Amino acid sequence: MQKIAKTAMLSMAFALSASYVTAGPDQVSILLGSHHVGATRTFEEVNPGLFLTWTEVAIGQRLDLTVGAFRNSYGDGSVAVSGVYPLYRTQDWGFDLFAGVAWYPGNGDQFNHAVDDMVPLGGVQMRYRNLFIQALPGGGNAVDATLTYGLTFPLN
Repeated sequence: MQKIAKTAMLSMAFALSASYVTAGPDQVSILLGSHHVGATRTFEEVNPGLFLTWTEVAIGQRLDLTVGAFRNSYGDGSVAVSGVYPLYRTQDWGFDLFAGVAWYPGNGDQFNHAVDDMVPLGGVQMRYRNLFIQALPGGGNAVDATLTYGLTFPLN
């Protein structure tokens, strides 16, 4: 059953993200690192990654779609796909909700909620000009919350 769920989640993520690749992404984000709030063990907090975002392309052109790859806090490579719902945006500021799924190869058992190595993600993200910060509630066995940060640049 877990294999079926994993295959379905991967297929959905691929189909959703691949359908927008032909349009070209609107922005690129560079993940720099993370901080694990209330961590009871050591995590890698230098987490380079690259993400492409297609803005306002889904659900009535209100939802952003993002796909990317990054070095996770366990020291392995991961890929993720997410949808972002903007709550407030100006030229300089942004406050959004996001949800998605990430593949943590060999580390799914480190999370309270996972299907094999597929881990659901969700939280809030804030942007000031090119700087972004995300806050994700603790979904693992050893952390209360995770904060990630990086830089975002428009591609148009």
